[in-house]
Amino acid sequence: MPSERSYLEFLLDQLSGLRGVTYRPMMGEFLLYFNGKLFGGVYDNRLLVKPTAAARRLMPAAPRELPYEGAKPMLLVEEVDDRLFLAELVSAIAAELPEPNPQKSLQNGKPQSNKK
Repeated sequence: MPSERSYLEFLLDQLSGLRGVTYRPMMGEFLLYFNGKLFGGVYDNRLLVKPTAAARRLMPAAPRELPYEGAKPMLLVEEVDDRLFLAELVSAIAAELPEPNPQKSLQNGKPQSNKK
């Protein structure tokens, strides 16, 4: 089941305090980036994030779920109504991720802005 654009827009609004959040549509779902770093995505109207050490520390009881069959498990974010928590979570995850590969970004196109 593809994710609804309205859910993406809700999440982007919740993350609006962070400058640099972008997205890219991908096969009915949405990949989420912070300052060019892929930190998670919207899959079946669920916010799933990479299970970095920071994400596991901030959400120790978060269930691991598959974004799609055959994928690596990600952490389900249940606190999507808490803007401050989301900002802290995304910032902490991105801080642990490597810098994006500029060549890959140019080959695949730039992520879309969260502007509506």
